[in-house]
Amino acid sequence: MEQSIKVNVTVIGAGPGGYVAAIRASQLGMKTAIVEKDRPGGLCLNWGCIPSKALLKSAELYEKLKKGGTFGLKADNVSYDLAAIVDRSRGISERIVNGVEYLLKKYKIQHIKGAAGIVSPKEVRVETEGKTTGIQTDHIIIATGTHPRDLPGIRRDGERIISSKEAMLLKTLPKRLVVVGAGAIGMEFAYYYSCLGSEVTILEALDRVLPVEDDEVSAEVAKSFKRRGVKIETGARVSSAVRNGEEVKIEYEVGGAKKTITADVTLAAVGVIANTDGLGLEKVGIKTYKNGISVNEHMQTSVPTIYAIGDVIGPPWLAHVASAEGVHAVEHMAGKNPHRIDYNSVPGCTYCKPEVASVGYTERRAKEEKIEYTLGKFSFRASGRAIAAGDADGFVKLIFEKKYGGLIGAHIVGGEATEMIHELVLAKNLEATAEEIGKTIHAHPTLGESIMEAALDSIGERIHGA
Repeated sequence: MEQSIKVNVTVIGAGPGGYVAAIRASQLGMKTAIVEKDRPGGLCLNWGCIPSKALLKSAELYEKLKKGGTFGLKADNVSYDLAAIVDRSRGISERIVNGVEYLLKKYKIQHIKGAAGIVSPKEVRVETEGKTTGIQTDHIIIATGTHPRDLPGIRRDGERIISSKEAMLLKTLPKRLVVVGAGAIGMEFAYYYSCLGSEVTILEALDRVLPVEDDEVSAEVAKSFKRRGVKIETGARVSSAVRNGEEVKIEYEVGGAKKTITADVTLAAVGVIANTDGLGLEKVGIKTYKNGISVNEHMQTSVPTIYAIGDVIGPPWLAHVASAEGVHAVEHMAGKNPHRIDYNSVPGCTYCKPEVASVGYTERRAKEEKIEYTLGKFSFRASGRAIAAGDADGFVKLIFEKKYGGLIGAHIVGGEATEMIHELVLAKNLEATAEEIGKTIHAHPTLGESIMEAALDSIGERIHGA
């Protein structure tokens, strides 16, 4: 059975890039269809950003309850129900996904379930349980996302050797957990399971945890994790992870020395691969590269009527980037001449404790590019609000270009870092100077004062702190 429809825009994939693009297209008066094999929301809303933050909040509260005595509170026999924690996480995901389905209906976006293939620059075919839908369309947006990457020697079985998806569903706590990869996903799950009582070991091939972050930030996070008993081995190149009954044997090498560790569960958090299989890219001549689909500054592929956005076009693999790219693509096809996306002004966040948030240049990158800069720092140990909250680890670090004084990089590690970063993203976009940030009155007592103090520190006018 085959049916045919005609629209202005067809979006393939309903994650944070796809559904946002579809909504913006509808707002601009375009008749829009969105194709998705599963429920809308993509990896982020169903199996990533949202449900994982629910898990992390449960772990954080459990850890705080155990330390209630430091706040003058008494809580005896504090415990948790792992199944209930997971169920709450799934319930929150369900609620958010329901909200996206409501928005698609509100904006009269035709939601077609099934696997999409691109037949021509203006035609998409969708297969759904024996039914075929042909879509005649003026434009196509590919927003199909990614899936977890396997390392050679590590074959996931979904039970003992798992990805982040299975890590969100475990209802029995692993006594020993090995996390392969110390990026944001690996560090967040290492924090979650260590809070609940697992013996966690992190194996990272590069020289530090959170390798994309500033060196000092990485060191601060590693120090905090080690204090809570997490073992970290950097420069660790894993050669194999093999299941043997109810255990996993992991073999790796550090500095030429071969090592072995045994775990109940191994989480592979080592990157992603673009979801392009079955789309028919070659058939219509869409160019690709190692990390996904090639696009120009307006998200157009090598076929002008076909755009691609989000994780499927490569790093940074972030939901908020996908959304911004989706809006840009739609506004470009509508002739609105949108501003190019400044990828150097994209905030990155890691939601372990301490939290990490950053934007722009790291100090290492500034040195590599021979940029002259001034530096300002302020420790949360000198923040009255942080001390009162019992969360005084970490700091704010700001990097200013020396000649003109504009902010080029900002790094926060500590409590509420992921909420504080946006002031600095805006400041960077506006090319704010240290004096402009430092002379802006910040409310007291707040964590945000630390941003003001760090800016003042770069010009020798910091008031507080040693």
